[in-house]
Amino acid sequence: MTNKKQINRLKIVLVEQNRTNKWLAEHLGKNVTTVSRWCTNETQPGIETMVQIAQILNIDVRELLVSTKQESR
Repeated sequence: MTNKKQINRLKIVLVEQNRTNKWLAEHLGKNVTTVSRWCTNETQPGIETMVQIAQILNIDVRELLVSTKQESR
């Protein structure tokens, strides 16, 4: 198993919205392979692209990111 750092939640959000990588790629005008690599956290989209993805999915851009802050108890 690889130790890829989970930075984005794109795959999770797509599943929650019953959307596919292909659907998102078509709406972004990107290659399906590129979107797939984002979903597996192999590569990361740029900030502008993240904002565009959030707009397409009608969510806050922060929902696409894994939180870096630990919850206090």
